Amino acid sequence: MSSLSTDYKHLVAQINQWDHEYYVLDNPSVSDAEYDQSFRKLLDLESQNPSLISEQSPSQRVGAKPITEFRKIEHNVKMLSLANAFSLEETFNFFEKAAKELNIDVSTLTIFSEPKLDGLALSLHYENGLLTYAATRGDGQIGEDVTHTIRTIKSIPLKLTSATPPQTIDIRGEVFMPIAAFEKLNRRAEKTDLKVFVNPRNAAAGTIRQMNPKIAAERDLQFIPYGIGEYEGPLSFTDHSETLYYLHTLGFKQNPHCYAFSGNFEAFEKNYHVMEHARAEMPMQIDGIVYKINTLQQQTALGFIARSPKWAIARKFPAQNEITQLLEVDFQVGRTGVLTPVARLEPVFVGGVTVSNATLHNMDEIDRLGLYRGDNIEIQRAGDVIPKIVKVVKKGNPRTPILMPTCCPVCNAPIEKTEGQTAFRCSGGLTCPAQGAERIKHYAARKFMNINHLGTKLIELLYSQGTLKSIADIYTLKLNDIAQLEGQGEKSAQNVLDAINASKTTKLGTFLGALGIHEVGEEGAKSLAKHFKSLNSLSQATTEELMQVPDIGPVMATNVVNFFQDTRNQLIINNILASGVTWQEEDNEATPQILAGQTWVLTGTLQVLSRTDAKAFLESLGAKVAGSVSKKTSCVVAGQDAGSKLSNAEKLGLKIMNEAEFLAEFSAYSLT
Repeated sequence: MSSLSTDYKHLVAQINQWDHEYYVLDNPSVSDAEYDQSFRKLLDLESQNPSLISEQSPSQRVGAKPITEFRKIEHNVKMLSLANAFSLEETFNFFEKAAKELNIDVSTLTIFSEPKLDGLALSLHYENGLLTYAATRGDGQIGEDVTHTIRTIKSIPLKLTSATPPQTIDIRGEVFMPIAAFEKLNRRAEKTDLKVFVNPRNAAAGTIRQMNPKIAAERDLQFIPYGIGEYEGPLSFTDHSETLYYLHTLGFKQNPHCYAFSGNFEAFEKNYHVMEHARAEMPMQIDGIVYKINTLQQQTALGFIARSPKWAIARKFPAQNEITQLLEVDFQVGRTGVLTPVARLEPVFVGGVTVSNATLHNMDEIDRLGLYRGDNIEIQRAGDVIPKIVKVVKKGNPRTPILMPTCCPVCNAPIEKTEGQTAFRCSGGLTCPAQGAERIKHYAARKFMNINHLGTKLIELLYSQGTLKSIADIYTLKLNDIAQLEGQGEKSAQNVLDAINASKTTKLGTFLGALGIHEVGEEGAKSLAKHFKSLNSLSQATTEELMQVPDIGPVMATNVVNFFQDTRNQLIINNILASGVTWQEEDNEATPQILAGQTWVLTGTLQVLSRTDAKAFLESLGAKVAGSVSKKTSCVVAGQDAGSKLSNAEKLGLKIMNEAEFLAEFSAYSLT
């Protein structure tokens, strides 16, 4: 290794260490002048010797070019949200229930409390200690790639400060804007007539989703971790508190005011008052406290419900209320055609945010409140987040009733209401412009038709120009339709067309899910495909025949029948099929459902099969393939470098197979 290369690596390591001391430890060891002099030396070295430049260099935090769209990233372990509690009793009851399930007394639990940072949840993926990508939570399963802006945050190490980092590790945490940085940003915006943000959370979220990383670099975002997703490598912790300390040793900031205490009522009460007092002194905005059972083995034993863990809950701070006037009610049309009433309010400042709109959910809510246009109402920001109308405090004068439109405000199609449901829905289906762009995004999404390069921004642009009006128009796109757009070109356009062409070979279940039939999700679409085997049979099925399919109830069955009886939907489907979209008819007899009712988990690297192929094979035998281990898991298939899932399975005494055993177990079936 040359002397120049050695000097360069030493300089990179030195400046990164200084950054860590300043941005993570809040304990700088050099003067600003010495730091600036060394950084200038680094820039000069890289300018004169471009071949030396390392991705770990502090100069590269702002070196990325602006992006044109956000790539989708699938989380190997779902990013779950937390259940909320708004009282001491509700919080304590949550842990009493958890203790009962563990068959222990609640007072024997060790509870760990952390300030609930009011920011944006992120997952940072490291391989052999190097940051490879960062993704937002998204819907919990699929998020957006925001690596270009995350690399600008100096409290996020580009290289973990460990001589023996895990092979891979997903570090979960919150990116936020400190209050001082938020106030500085808004002062600058006011002077230059730019957008003023209403609160630090919105400012952080808007910054992370900037296309240009140089803008993000100017806004002083910070990141604090709260846990680990998937990892591969020799990690072993007993408690959550140990996990957080380990993350600190890897180079991350620690959340202030974290405490462990026994799970008795008085301890919860004392902790809440301590945190409520500390809230005003913190340099960042918090909207509550996160309480977790500290013992990881107990966490694993409890597992999860649909979207949240059974061992953690967020205690929200009390809502703040103000009085304002209801000016108007508009009706917005969502992707599935549901009309949602939205209240337009006389702007009012509530808990640091100017509120001018509030959702009314549905007409039943309007009736419950006895709400009319012109009324003075009490508005509440529940948990510092969601604007909500609490009640009418004074009847308006004049005062006019709020009525559901009889026709869609966008496409003028009749409004329908299913008996027994609260929702009103536009009957325009696939042809309603309000639903159009979102339906196209849904159709092209990775978990459905998986049309790479046809991203959200491009769809919105093509839709706004009238080039895309329905999902069938995807298959009539021409090279020049895309190439002439700003930020595109012939090569980019050809990539899109190639991806569209590749999507034409699919599966019936995938296609059905992509159509976006109301309440028919990914699993429901697979069930329908397996039962009816062909699109023709499904499209002619009656409600009674559809209800013979497992997990298909009367509402979903009615939605399917109505969808296929709509002549506008029929025309779009026929146009898609005429463009060459095809699949093999389902053959249930060839694959007996020997794993029906079982839940399997895949972890580690498989050598013969990809994880995607292994998942598809297990599902073809009737199994559900989950992303995390619980006591309900039937079997775990562990490949090379299996991590937390394997450890959890061993603790729970679950059935475990290596890849060779898995292949032997199902050798009678075609796995490839």
